[in-house]
Amino acid sequence: MNWCILIPLIVGLISALLGYLLGRLSSKGNDNNADIELWQSKNAELETALADCKAKLTSTTSSSGSGGATSVASFAAGAATGVAFNAAAAKAAFGKKIKENDLTVVEGIGPKIQELFQNNGVTTWGALSTTAVSKLQEFLDSKGERYRVHNPGTWPDQAKMAFEGKWTELKKWQDEHDHGKA
Repeated sequence: MNWCILIPLIVGLISALLGYLLGRLSSKGNDNNADIELWQSKNAELETALADCKAKLTSTTSSSGSGGATSVASFAAGAATGVAFNAAAAKAAFGKKIKENDLTVVEGIGPKIQELFQNNGVTTWGALSTTAVSKLQEFLDSKGERYRVHNPGTWPDQAKMAFEGKWTELKKWQDEHDHGKA
Protein backbone atom coordinates (compact mmCIF):
# COMPACT_ATOMS: atom_id res chain seq x y z
CA MET A 1 0.00 0.00 0.00
CA ASN A 2 1.26 3.44 -0.90
CA TRP A 3 1.32 5.58 2.25
CA CYS A 4 2.29 8.69 0.29
CA ILE A 5 -1.23 8.99 -1.07
CA LEU A 6 -3.09 7.83 2.04
CA ILE A 7 -1.52 10.34 4.49
CA PRO A 8 -2.66 13.50 2.60
CA LEU A 9 -6.17 12.04 2.26
CA ILE A 10 -6.41 11.40 6.00
CA VAL A 11 -5.05 14.86 6.84
CA GLY A 12 -7.56 16.44 4.41
CA LEU A 13 -10.50 14.55 5.91
CA ILE A 14 -9.46 15.50 9.47
CA SER A 15 -9.06 19.17 8.41
CA ALA A 16 -12.46 19.20 6.74
CA LEU A 17 -14.10 17.67 9.81
CA LEU A 18 -12.42 20.15 12.17
CA GLY A 19 -13.36 23.08 9.92
CA TYR A 20 -16.97 21.98 9.84
CA LEU A 21 -17.11 21.55 13.62
CA LEU A 22 -15.45 24.91 14.30
CA GLY A 23 -17.85 26.61 11.89
CA ARG A 24 -20.87 25.08 13.60
CA LEU A 25 -19.62 26.06 17.05
CA SER A 26 -18.85 29.66 16.08
CA SER A 27 -22.17 30.22 14.28
CA LYS A 28 -24.30 29.28 17.28
CA GLY A 29 -23.83 32.78 18.69
CA ASN A 30 -25.29 34.43 15.53
CA ASP A 31 -29.06 34.51 15.87
CA ASN A 32 -30.70 35.74 12.67
CA ASN A 33 -34.26 35.54 13.98
CA ALA A 34 -34.41 39.30 14.65
CA ASP A 35 -33.37 40.09 11.08
CA ILE A 36 -35.85 37.59 9.68
CA GLU A 37 -38.69 39.09 11.73
CA LEU A 38 -37.72 42.61 10.60
CA TRP A 39 -37.81 41.66 6.93
CA GLN A 40 -41.05 39.73 7.36
CA SER A 41 -42.72 42.79 8.92
CA LYS A 42 -41.42 45.04 6.13
CA ASN A 43 -42.72 42.56 3.56
CA ALA A 44 -46.14 42.58 5.25
CA GLU A 45 -46.21 46.41 5.17
CA LEU A 46 -45.32 46.46 1.48
CA GLU A 47 -47.99 43.87 0.67
CA THR A 48 -50.56 45.99 2.50
CA ALA A 49 -49.48 49.11 0.60
CA LEU A 50 -49.68 47.20 -2.69
CA ALA A 51 -53.19 45.99 -1.85
CA ASP A 52 -54.24 49.58 -1.07
CA CYS A 53 -52.84 50.79 -4.41
CA LYS A 54 -54.65 48.03 -6.26
CA ALA A 55 -57.89 48.90 -4.46
CA LYS A 56 -57.53 52.59 -5.39
CA LEU A 57 -56.81 51.69 -8.99
CA THR A 58 -59.81 49.37 -9.12
CA SER A 59 -62.14 51.92 -7.53
CA THR A 60 -60.93 54.68 -9.85
CA THR A 61 -61.33 52.47 -12.90
CA SER A 62 -64.76 51.19 -11.92
CA SER A 63 -66.11 54.58 -10.87
CA SER A 64 -65.04 56.22 -14.13
CA GLY A 65 -66.63 53.59 -16.33
CA SER A 66 -64.12 54.21 -19.11
CA GLY A 67 -61.45 51.68 -18.30
CA GLY A 68 -57.84 52.13 -17.35
CA ALA A 69 -57.25 55.29 -19.38
CA THR A 70 -58.84 57.47 -16.75
CA SER A 71 -56.86 56.05 -13.89
CA VAL A 72 -53.60 56.38 -15.77
CA ALA A 73 -54.32 59.97 -16.67
CA SER A 74 -55.46 60.90 -13.18
CA PHE A 75 -52.47 59.28 -11.50
CA ALA A 76 -50.12 60.91 -13.99
CA ALA A 77 -51.72 64.29 -13.42
CA GLY A 78 -51.22 63.94 -9.67
CA ALA A 79 -47.50 63.36 -10.15
CA ALA A 80 -46.94 66.55 -12.11
CA THR A 81 -46.52 69.94 -10.46
CA GLY A 82 -47.64 73.21 -11.94
CA VAL A 83 -47.98 76.79 -10.81
CA ALA A 84 -51.11 78.48 -9.54
CA PHE A 85 -53.39 79.60 -12.36
CA ASN A 86 -53.00 83.31 -13.12
CA ALA A 87 -56.00 84.44 -15.17
CA ALA A 88 -54.60 87.95 -15.62
CA ALA A 89 -51.36 86.67 -17.16
CA ALA A 90 -53.31 84.36 -19.46
CA LYS A 91 -55.60 87.21 -20.55
CA ALA A 92 -52.61 89.47 -21.15
CA ALA A 93 -50.97 86.90 -23.41
CA PHE A 94 -54.06 85.79 -25.34
CA GLY A 95 -56.17 88.95 -25.23
CA LYS A 96 -59.20 87.06 -23.97
CA LYS A 97 -60.41 85.53 -20.73
CA ILE A 98 -59.03 82.05 -20.11
CA LYS A 99 -60.68 79.62 -17.70
CA GLU A 100 -58.50 77.31 -15.63
CA ASN A 101 -57.99 73.91 -17.28
CA ASP A 102 -59.82 74.98 -20.45
CA LEU A 103 -58.36 72.48 -22.90
CA THR A 104 -59.49 74.58 -25.87
CA VAL A 105 -56.56 76.91 -25.14
CA VAL A 106 -54.48 74.23 -26.81
CA GLU A 107 -54.42 74.93 -30.53
CA GLY A 108 -56.34 72.17 -32.31
CA ILE A 109 -58.68 71.28 -29.45
CA GLY A 110 -62.25 72.49 -29.74
CA PRO A 111 -65.22 72.03 -27.44
CA LYS A 112 -66.12 68.60 -28.83
CA ILE A 113 -62.59 67.22 -28.42
CA GLN A 114 -62.40 68.76 -24.95
CA GLU A 115 -65.62 66.93 -24.05
CA LEU A 116 -64.22 63.69 -25.48
CA PHE A 117 -61.05 64.01 -23.41
CA GLN A 118 -62.97 64.92 -20.27
CA ASN A 119 -65.15 61.83 -20.73
CA ASN A 120 -61.93 59.81 -20.85
CA GLY A 121 -60.48 61.37 -17.69
CA VAL A 122 -58.22 64.01 -19.25
CA THR A 123 -59.77 67.02 -17.53
CA THR A 124 -56.82 69.30 -16.77
CA TRP A 125 -53.81 70.78 -18.52
CA GLY A 126 -51.63 68.68 -16.22
CA ALA A 127 -53.39 65.47 -17.22
CA LEU A 128 -53.20 66.37 -20.90
CA SER A 129 -49.51 67.21 -20.63
CA THR A 130 -48.69 63.77 -19.20
CA THR A 131 -50.95 61.72 -21.46
CA ALA A 132 -49.19 59.91 -24.28
CA VAL A 133 -49.92 61.13 -27.81
CA SER A 134 -50.83 57.56 -28.79
CA LYS A 135 -53.48 57.47 -26.03
CA LEU A 136 -54.92 60.81 -27.23
CA GLN A 137 -55.05 59.43 -30.77
CA GLU A 138 -56.89 56.35 -29.45
CA PHE A 139 -59.51 58.63 -27.90
CA LEU A 140 -59.90 60.46 -31.21
CA ASP A 141 -60.01 57.24 -33.26
CA SER A 142 -62.75 55.85 -31.04
CA LYS A 143 -65.12 58.65 -32.17
CA GLY A 144 -64.81 58.02 -35.90
CA GLU A 145 -63.45 59.68 -39.00
CA ARG A 146 -64.35 63.27 -38.02
CA TYR A 147 -62.03 63.03 -35.01
CA ARG A 148 -59.43 60.70 -36.50
CA VAL A 149 -58.13 63.43 -38.82
CA HIS A 150 -56.82 65.51 -35.91
CA ASN A 151 -53.14 65.29 -35.00
CA PRO A 152 -52.56 65.49 -31.23
CA GLY A 153 -48.77 65.43 -31.60
CA THR A 154 -48.16 68.85 -30.03
CA TRP A 155 -51.08 68.94 -27.60
CA PRO A 156 -49.21 67.61 -24.54
CA ASP A 157 -46.42 70.16 -25.05
CA GLN A 158 -48.89 73.02 -25.35
CA ALA A 159 -50.81 71.78 -22.31
CA LYS A 160 -47.58 71.64 -20.34
CA MET A 161 -46.89 75.30 -21.11
CA ALA A 162 -50.41 76.20 -19.95
CA PHE A 163 -50.05 74.01 -16.86
CA GLU A 164 -46.78 75.71 -15.95
CA GLY A 165 -48.25 79.19 -16.56
CA LYS A 166 -45.98 79.98 -19.51
CA TRP A 167 -48.64 81.99 -21.34
CA THR A 168 -46.44 84.23 -23.45
CA GLU A 169 -44.32 81.26 -24.48
CA LEU A 170 -47.46 79.30 -25.44
CA LYS A 171 -48.92 82.19 -27.43
CA LYS A 172 -45.61 82.75 -29.22
CA TRP A 173 -45.34 79.04 -30.01
CA GLN A 174 -48.89 78.96 -31.41
CA ASP A 175 -48.25 82.07 -33.51
CA GLU A 176 -45.08 80.56 -34.98
CA HIS A 177 -46.74 77.25 -35.88
CA ASP A 178 -49.57 76.68 -38.31
CA HIS A 179 -52.56 76.16 -36.03
CA GLY A 180 -50.61 74.14 -33.49
CA LYS A 181 -48.92 71.86 -35.98
CA ALA A 182 -45.18 71.37 -35.72
